[in-house]
Amino acid sequence: MEQLHIVGGHRLSGKVKISGAKNAVLKLMAASLLVENECIIRNVPLIKDVLTMIEVLRGLGVEISWEDDAVLRIKPKKELYFSAPDELVREMRASVQVMGPLLTKVGKVKLFQPGGCVIGQRPIDLHLKGFQALGAEVIEEHGYVYAQAPKLKGVDIHLDFPSVGATENIMAAAILAEGTTVIKNAAKEPEIIEEQNFYNRLGARIRGAGTDTIRIEGVSSLRKTPIDYTVIPDRIEVGTYMLAAAITGGDVTLVDVIPEHVEALTAKLKEAGAQIIIEEDTIRVIARPKLSAIDVMVLPYPGFPTDIQPQMTAVMTLADGTSLVTENVFGGRFRYVDELVRMGANIRVEGRSAVVKGVNRLTGAAVIAPDLRAGAALVLSGLAAEGKTIIEGVQHINRGYEKIEEKLTELGAEIARVKE
Repeated sequence: MEQLHIVGGHRLSGKVKISGAKNAVLKLMAASLLVENECIIRNVPLIKDVLTMIEVLRGLGVEISWEDDAVLRIKPKKELYFSAPDELVREMRASVQVMGPLLTKVGKVKLFQPGGCVIGQRPIDLHLKGFQALGAEVIEEHGYVYAQAPKLKGVDIHLDFPSVGATENIMAAAILAEGTTVIKNAAKEPEIIEEQNFYNRLGARIRGAGTDTIRIEGVSSLRKTPIDYTVIPDRIEVGTYMLAAAITGGDVTLVDVIPEHVEALTAKLKEAGAQIIIEEDTIRVIARPKLSAIDVMVLPYPGFPTDIQPQMTAVMTLADGTSLVTENVFGGRFRYVDELVRMGANIRVEGRSAVVKGVNRLTGAAVIAPDLRAGAALVLSGLAAEGKTIIEGVQHINRGYEKIEEKLTELGAEIARVKE
């Protein structure tokens, strides 16, 4: 078991390099099941979820190895297995993304209901409805999902909610389907655009990613030439370090970013009183010691991201005034609030909203991270708190942040990873 020990009160300053996007690279790794030769994926973060996805792919019959610390070489075998190891699927929700590629390439897929962070109900109903619309037979029993189809056929699909995972899985399944598939009310996240670009490099015909309508013209086969692809920077890591600067009254420059991916957060930090300086691939955050309270409403992209909500709530605990933070994506996102209250925060949860009354100070305490982004929020609070904060549940943080203690230390934080 590991803990993070943080002595708060240090103003962060300096530069931090952003890693590749967790929510993109995991999906591209699943997408590599459709590769006919081999592919190289660059800018891969060395995080727990990537290591888990490597084992998921190996369990399906994929040869995969590290070329160096941030480069993966992936080569699927000609005959792939149609079922991933249960214990790995239980561990990580993103493993569900292998369903679409396997269904269209192998003709069938069997998967244990996926696990991951407990942040509210995240059923895969929309994924399965999409598969059924394409002509697959879907059976759910004994905790497993089984889908099969000799040949998928293109169709118009309207999603009840712009689900990122469902959009990605349906898009993958439709690549080798007969005819044209149109996904309406599709998710618009940058990671969807990444998948479109990756699949099109393989020979797929997809357009519209980044809008609410994606059109996939089915192809009979994909190219057999190797591809080399570099992953976009992680916009959630960008947001986390922007907020780390904000909560410590810091001056931090984030390097290797795409500023357009965090416009919703940038607007909110400016509203709170932080100075944001944006250049082509850098963002500099200069925060005053006390920010102003603001209201935040979480919405699907390009709205304020749910994966940044806990970190923003942490910042608002020390703001001047009262904030209202409303979560419209995952109902269980506020499970971390009790831990912030233990540190002296004044937060009241009412349904899908949290009323956050700014306090003059937080104090260090022993807290437990219930999930990945909640863990990041506790780290931020620890950076600003008086005294020492000890965070347990570090395994959640390991899932999504590469070398977080090293990067924060370089910015002036006093933080260490300690084994119990």
